[in-house]
Amino acid sequence: MRIAVIGLGYVGLPLAVALARRCDVIGFDVNAERVEELKSGADRTGEVEGRSLRAAKIALTARAADIKGADVFIVTVPTPVDDDDRPDLSLVVSACRTVGAALGKGGIVVFESTVYPGVTEDICGPELEKASGLKCGRDFFLGYSPERINPGDRTHTLEKIVKVVAGQTPAVVKTLAEIYGGVSEAGVFVAKDIRTAEAAKVIENAQRDINIAFINEVTQIFQKIGISVFDVLDAARTKWNFLDFRPGLVGGHCIGVDPFYLSHLAEKLGHHPEVILAGRHINDRMGGYIAGCIARELGEGRKDILVLGLTFKENVPDLRNSKVADVIAELHRLGHRIAVHDPLADAREAAALYKVELAPRLPEGQRFDCVIGAVAHKQYRDLTAAALAGMTAPGGLVADIKGMWRGLALPAGVRRWEL
Repeated sequence: MRIAVIGLGYVGLPLAVALARRCDVIGFDVNAERVEELKSGADRTGEVEGRSLRAAKIALTARAADIKGADVFIVTVPTPVDDDDRPDLSLVVSACRTVGAALGKGGIVVFESTVYPGVTEDICGPELEKASGLKCGRDFFLGYSPERINPGDRTHTLEKIVKVVAGQTPAVVKTLAEIYGGVSEAGVFVAKDIRTAEAAKVIENAQRDINIAFINEVTQIFQKIGISVFDVLDAARTKWNFLDFRPGLVGGHCIGVDPFYLSHLAEKLGHHPEVILAGRHINDRMGGYIAGCIARELGEGRKDILVLGLTFKENVPDLRNSKVADVIAELHRLGHRIAVHDPLADAREAAALYKVELAPRLPEGQRFDCVIGAVAHKQYRDLTAAALAGMTAPGGLVADIKGMWRGLALPAGVRRWEL
């Protein structure tokens, strides 16, 4: 079976590598620079090791013509939101046009991108028909298998995650179960239909967003009475059924985005999604809230601040929808001077996305009025109390957003702030 994977990012590349162990795989991406990088055996996302990538028998290409003749097309392109937080399906539609031009009779097109229920059949199907001249459900068929990749997670890898599959016909479901069952040790779950599978994916991330929003809200309440939420959580998680969510900045291309897909569907149906939007509202304001807390701790006057970390989560280079940028922007607005370091982030991307200039290395011989632990990269978790004190001016503040330095005994003269 010949499989074309469309989009070679955090989701598509690990999938293509896994499938290539059993199938004939073509890996397509519109970014020619990305394709050349992968051909050299380097993956900037860090999801696939160079040795595994070089060993994978994948035909990597940026030429759309090269995917013609595939039996199965798996679309793994991003589904962001626009400036008004509305679903932006332009990349999915573009992928449909590319695939449609290469689609032959009997082909199966599978979508892994997170969407609201109905997108695969109501939007992607007609786009594929227009591009191919074929009839959906007769000449070609649709499937859906939501991605569940957790960037940077070396425990819950593709092979360890149950794959949900759904298709237009029992034959399509059988084919997808065989394909994904061959790469997932955890097995395959067959959803009732495509819309059910789409819905299952979008609520997975919306649920996490709402749970984190609750913790962020109680964090703000406890701050007012001088209690650290981390101390509260230490006690609360001793109960067997307590849900152990942590406070912080909720960004990225999944949890920070997907609830808007669900709320968009609700509003189209005439239902106002109160809980979903309330959670997103709380989490979207968290960057400004944290910046305000730190500014109050620092007191009057312009301060020199070092921010450690810019990516949306620890141990990944992904800068998309990073809420650390909100903290930096608000501190800038309040008049402070900001230096930013991140060992994993791309400096050009940081400048393009957020107008942030990344320091090439941790500053040496310079002390700051405040050091902010914004992202729990391993390099930052491993910092000693002496190293932190060496970056902090006398009487300065260490602001630990992630709670990663709670076990360190900071020397006298260095103040500490945490959520």
